[in-house]
Amino acid sequence: MSRPAPRDDLRALIGYHSPQVDVEVRLNTNESPFPPPAAFVARWLAELGSVPLHRYPDRSARLLREALGASFGVPASRILCANGSNEVLQSLLLTYGGPGRRALVFEPTYALHAHIARITGTEVVVAERDPDTFAVDPDAARAAIERFRPHVVLLCDPNNPTGTSDGPRVLDALLDASSDAGPALVVVDEAYGEFARASAVERVSDDRPLVVARTYSKVWSMAALRLGYAVGPEAVLGEVESVLLPYHLDAPTQLAGMLALDYQAEMKARVSLLVEERGRLLGALEDLPGVTPYPSGANYLLFRVHGDGHAAWEGLVERGVLVRDFSRRPRLAECLRVTVGTRAENSRFLDALAEVLAGAPGGGSARGPERVTAPPAAREGGTR
Repeated sequence: MSRPAPRDDLRALIGYHSPQVDVEVRLNTNESPFPPPAAFVARWLAELGSVPLHRYPDRSARLLREALGASFGVPASRILCANGSNEVLQSLLLTYGGPGRRALVFEPTYALHAHIARITGTEVVVAERDPDTFAVDPDAARAAIERFRPHVVLLCDPNNPTGTSDGPRVLDALLDASSDAGPALVVVDEAYGEFARASAVERVSDDRPLVVARTYSKVWSMAALRLGYAVGPEAVLGEVESVLLPYHLDAPTQLAGMLALDYQAEMKARVSLLVEERGRLLGALEDLPGVTPYPSGANYLLFRVHGDGHAAWEGLVERGVLVRDFSRRPRLAECLRVTVGTRAENSRFLDALAEVLAGAPGGGSARGPERVTAPPAAREGGTR
């Protein structure tokens, strides 16, 4: 077949995938371990019956934006909704990135930040996090902006996969440097923001080049519905709307997003429960010889295995427990990441890890060849 070649700048890219392994305990993709509240599901299904499926959905998602705006105390004009927070990031980069423009990322961080930037033709420039704490140093961040003069600055907070929460000093440095060396748009990816102590949403205003991206995939237990949103200046989000495809957000998802906001109490209760379990996991990992865990502001924990991290990952899979393998990724040698699950799932993970570290033979409870053949890049997959 005669066909044009792909773009030269895409030839080296590997598609971003998240292959699964057939195991009993899946703690690798940072999903909520709980389904949505039954009352929410029943209400959503009932109201779906009145959705006119023969009509296109509201392109602007006006009712959803108004509901989200009311929940944050901001006008609907400061809200943009999309198919997951990844589409938010892509739309921002399509608008403010592109050929001849740069996006600054702080590695190690969420792999899709650089991946989406490259897909949009944006040059990726990298600043380093502290190799021991994975924190962003405010002075180093300021220096990176002055050096690279990026058009978009991407900060994941809490950071994926490290769980690091960088806080207001780093954001102040980014905003100040972006203004002085810029102009640059600062994008804070808060996919796990509900689990952290602070949020950048409070800093958003119409006179500040700051956008915060969030998702319904985690604490809202709606990963299957693909709903994300941004809180940002009206002028910025108005420009981003020009790159969105027509009717990009379907009506059932818009309806689910609106109805979910009536279940804030259930969401907050789940956050409290998962934060409590996160603390239990951290304490248990700290007591395990041969493991160094890192504090987290998200619904997962990164930990380093003092030995062969990939072998530990395989040992967990043999025992029916799947976590994320980062052991061969630069800056994260021998590191694995575990999602906070139910109490029973977390206990199963801790027991399996203790067995692996003690060299006990595996139980062989995983099925399928994927655990052997999936390359490290694929094992890092995930989405929002």
